[in-house]
Amino acid sequence: MNRREAIERVAILTGAAVIGGEFFISGCKRNPKQVNSLFDEDQVAFLNEVGDTILPDTKTPGAKAANVGGFMAIMVQDCYSPEDQKIFMKGLTTVDDEANKKFGKKFLDLDSKQRLDLLTALDKEQKAESKQLPKPGKQFQYYAMLKQMTLLGYFTSQIGCTQALRYIEVPGHFDGNLPYKKGDKAWAI
Repeated sequence: MNRREAIERVAILTGAAVIGGEFFISGCKRNPKQVNSLFDEDQVAFLNEVGDTILPDTKTPGAKAANVGGFMAIMVQDCYSPEDQKIFMKGLTTVDDEANKKFGKKFLDLDSKQRLDLLTALDKEQKAESKQLPKPGKQFQYYAMLKQMTLLGYFTSQIGCTQALRYIEVPGHFDGNLPYKKGDKAWAI
């Protein structure tokens, strides 16, 4: 084999690998509406609305602005056991079912007061259930997960750390006796 033949063969192999690789990878692409293997964009939007009802806009942006729905989608897929993933996913439909029972509409069709009333009722039921059983019961465990993930996602986001909490990018010296005034924000770091 001479140099010219070797270059031609390498070019053919390289080109085939590139074309073949793209063809192979094209079969692995996700549906554009899928965020990951568990959640689609509509479910993430739903989680953002639930999160924004739990932590709405006040003097600082709310949970929706921090994209807690996207955070929950990643955390549930990557960190929850398959059993807990099932509980969480079933909880999404349960929120809609409870909204239908109470108001005759899906959660996203409710106004902000109805959303708050519904989530407050679910929170009370979850707390009552967890007090009755040695371990939190399965029926309302999804709501505890939703609420905890909303809080974790929000207060670990840039918005939560820098706008809702007090934040000093480069802290100074240690002061173990810092005065606290009523109404001060908690510290992010």
